[in-house]
Amino acid sequence: MTRIIADISVSLDGFVTGPDPGPDNGLGTGGEALHTWAFSEAPDDRRILREAAARSGAVILGRRLFDIVDGPNGWDETTGYGAREVGKPAFIVVTSSPPESVRLTDLDWTFVTTGLPDAIATARERAEAASSDSGKDLDAVLMGGGATIRSALAAGLVDELTLHLAPVVLGAGTPLFTGGAPRTLVQRSVISTSTVTHLTYDVL
Repeated sequence: MTRIIADISVSLDGFVTGPDPGPDNGLGTGGEALHTWAFSEAPDDRRILREAAARSGAVILGRRLFDIVDGPNGWDETTGYGAREVGKPAFIVVTSSPPESVRLTDLDWTFVTTGLPDAIATARERAEAASSDSGKDLDAVLMGGGATIRSALAAGLVDELTLHLAPVVLGAGTPLFTGGAPRTLVQRSVISTSTVTHLTYDVL
């Protein structure tokens, strides 16, 4: 069964970027430390990244994150989705204004202008179609940014939350959580490596 999974790296003080993120500084000042684990050679880090890429039938992202990954300093053959475990699922971008062109033309982009619930519904459909084609269950993954994941959680659209808790205090940046209604999580797994603690929760 296709699940909606929010998957993001976060600092100990709850930020998903450092200060002053932007198209030329996507993770903000010091934010690269959040993703050290994705380039680690630790066996558990490699396995978790490989498994996450393999289960992704579709990926949802917000427009700000799209502008970063498709920008001139964005993804390339070594830093695409899944890093060295490169997969090419469908990418669904929630935006009020689709771009006139994309740089990463080898990826499958769909731009949804009717809101986050419709973007997630589209991603679920694409993931279910990919599941049927591959013969294995694939998920729709919310990769960010922080506001997109926060909105999806608040709207009750997320089945599972995976946090990669990096051992860094950024002090400022883009927060993952900014208040809102309480939400119950059920811890499924905790895996600690030398670079990060991988936390997985069911969202009730």
